[in-house]
Amino acid sequence: MNSMPAAALQEDTAAALHHALPAWVYNHPELTRLELKRVLLPSWQVVCHVNSIPKAGDYETFDLGPESVLVMRDRDGSIRAFHNVCRHRGARLLDGAGNCPGTITCPYHGWTYRQDGALIGMPVKESFPGLDRSTHGLRTVPTDIAFGFIFVCLARDADGELPTPVSQVWEPFAAELAPHRCQDMVPLSPISSDVWNVDWKIAMDNYLESYHVPVGHPGLYRMFTPDYDDQKRIPTVARGASWLRDKRSPRWSEGLYQSLIGNAATHLPEDQRRVWRFYSALPNLGVDVYPDMMDFFQVLPAGPGKCIIRGGVFGLPGASREMRAVRYLSDRINASVNAEDKWLCERVQRGLESSSYQPGPLSTIEGCMLEFHDLLRARIPEFRLPSAPTHFG
Repeated sequence: MNSMPAAALQEDTAAALHHALPAWVYNHPELTRLELKRVLLPSWQVVCHVNSIPKAGDYETFDLGPESVLVMRDRDGSIRAFHNVCRHRGARLLDGAGNCPGTITCPYHGWTYRQDGALIGMPVKESFPGLDRSTHGLRTVPTDIAFGFIFVCLARDADGELPTPVSQVWEPFAAELAPHRCQDMVPLSPISSDVWNVDWKIAMDNYLESYHVPVGHPGLYRMFTPDYDDQKRIPTVARGASWLRDKRSPRWSEGLYQSLIGNAATHLPEDQRRVWRFYSALPNLGVDVYPDMMDFFQVLPAGPGKCIIRGGVFGLPGASREMRAVRYLSDRINASVNAEDKWLCERVQRGLESSSYQPGPLSTIEGCMLEFHDLLRARIPEFRLPSAPTHFG
């Protein structure tokens, strides 16, 4: 039996390589509309942690494209989500985060709603003859709560279905998350937003692969093993784990963190005090779980070549002095990593504008990124085209 010639084998292997998306999809004005409609709005999106709104009337808002949601704690302790839009003339009701101790009042004409969304009053009510207030309450938004976080879904899919509940999707990771007691954590700072001059898909591509870590994040590499050495993947969610190296980093913040974390994170089993876990959930969510705290971030489109990185940091209450010191060091390390990611992503955004670029081959380490690209191709077939079409679906 004749073996395949070496040249043919090399050609066959090259053909099996997957390639990145074409450059045009990272800076086209028409795609933001389709990505919102077909990918982002019909998915679960984090608004905040349950302990971000602990008291009756506490609320947090979340914006995605043209939609705005408010999540509020009702008097009975339940958590409700509503479209952040008055039923009269569509004015936005609330901004940011805060507390409505009694009612939600529209700043435009004064229509007033209870914390459960029911319309209870409007000025000059006699000027609305026959109006049935029971049919004009705030419109509700589907919610789901998983590992302490409140998720909302702003649109159903083409078949009218909601996505699979978050807790069900993440069930394979429940055991390794349990010791961290994520549901008991409290916000360590307000939810923040940062604008990057980068298409949201570039930022998400970056988070979905760790191939760049040894070069792009030298501090992480000094402290930890690459997280692609310890990976677990399920459909739409992937987890990488980085383990603290025995060799202490020569940088003071990195080395001090390595030496302190074992004695600070006493709420965890000893073997879990030396690992950082990074979870990515399609289409646009990242969750990082450390021995000292956890964070989430969302990558939200803000038009072609621009995105918003929205996120928050959470930790168990009653932190010891050692834990507070470790969190300070962790913040310093992560601020450096985030700045490196922003710089790297902006370089990609600029590079993709070159006429010389052709989609390059993907490493097997970039498998999560490939799953993301396949999702985009399935939802928006135009992504399969090498250049932008004249008309979009």
